[in-house]
Amino acid sequence: MINRDLLIENLTLYLVTDRDMLDGKDLIDSIESAVIGGVSIVQLREKKCTLDNFIKVAKDMKIMLDKYNVPLIINDNIDVCLAVNASGVHLGLSDGSIAEARRRLGSDKIIGASARTVSGGKDAEAEGADYLGVGAVFGTNTKLDAHTISEDILKDITANVNIPVVAIGGVNADNICKLDGCGISGVAVISAILKADNITNMSCEIKALVQKIKR
Repeated sequence: MINRDLLIENLTLYLVTDRDMLDGKDLIDSIESAVIGGVSIVQLREKKCTLDNFIKVAKDMKIMLDKYNVPLIINDNIDVCLAVNASGVHLGLSDGSIAEARRRLGSDKIIGASARTVSGGKDAEAEGADYLGVGAVFGTNTKLDAHTISEDILKDITANVNIPVVAIGGVNADNICKLDGCGISGVAVISAILKADNITNMSCEIKALVQKIKR
């Protein structure tokens, strides 16, 4: 079974990968720099490659993350998660059944789910999700179709579920303080870290800010 206390700690600074943010920099090296700075969990998102290439990248990423005891979450793809023995998967709003993912992955894998409403969050929890990714809390450059949700909705979701909630969508060092009091267990970051001139330093700065406001 999932160790909930450990999961909450891992969720403090959640990095979602996006090669488009790296401006040609090496993916594995960049993520390692972020982990050194304090990133505590990594979601590998590879939207533009074949299944075989996705698995290869995931294997390389897991080898690196294992050195730091940082969990690897695979975006959307249960097959990749199983192929590399990743820590779990994250399922978006249209990425398949949480119950089916749990059936295939068993009780020891982490399953995250996206939510934008209280009812959606409660449904995901009831189906077996271990944590929620809720957003977009601010404007985002990585998902242009993402709808921004209010701080009140974020608070309502965290108050009505018993699993950890991670805020995602345009989160950076300048706006994290606005999430104080929302009951989140962490933040998910993409461009604020991956586009930084110094990825390690930015990760360290953001993690310190998150630790001040997380529940």
